[in-house]
Amino acid sequence: MANRTNRLNFARAKVYYPQYMNHSTNIQRQDYRITRANRSELLGQHPLVIWFTGLSGSGKSTLADHLEQELHKKGVSTMLLDGDNIRHGLNNNVDFSEAGRRENIRRIGEVAKLFNDAGVVVITAFISPFISDRNQVRSLLPENDFVEVFVDCPVESCEARDVKGLYQKARNGEIKDFTGINSPFEAPLKPEIIVKTAEQNIETCVKQLVDFVLPRIKLKSE
Repeated sequence: MANRTNRLNFARAKVYYPQYMNHSTNIQRQDYRITRANRSELLGQHPLVIWFTGLSGSGKSTLADHLEQELHKKGVSTMLLDGDNIRHGLNNNVDFSEAGRRENIRRIGEVAKLFNDAGVVVITAFISPFISDRNQVRSLLPENDFVEVFVDCPVESCEARDVKGLYQKARNGEIKDFTGINSPFEAPLKPEIIVKTAEQNIETCVKQLVDFVLPRIKLKSE
């Protein structure tokens, strides 16, 4: 089953971004004796992937940062993966075309899975505009370990708080394929959490997030 899933994921990625694919057929997965369960037990927590999705300027990175701080205070081992930061390193050769954005999310999904296997709670902040891409990441993980957080904020509010002026550049035709202006954002159909950053302050949103995820992390001390 695992081999079939790997082949399917590779086929999807090849369709999205074929110029980056150079997959050898002379490989097979190696199993090791230390498992995800062993690593989770050592850390005293149940690993999750908490996936923030929403328009640019909706507040994903801010919420992810505050959530990580709160979990860190409670002794949770975390890793935050942020869209801009990832594109400075691992994904600095991926463009912003539809195919490029799909490849961007595919890679992040694989990285998130590695951290999940290590027992770490992963927090990600990516626009990730396509439902199929987010569902593909969900399929990589054990059931209930993917927590989709929809940062629901009207495009007008996102644009009003856009200090980089990206929305205006997109409206002027300076940026192509900008999500929310000339490229679609597919809102989650059944996210685990919805936060409305245009209606609620940061403290309320973070409390909503902590109240949802902390019981699922199951710390030994609790």
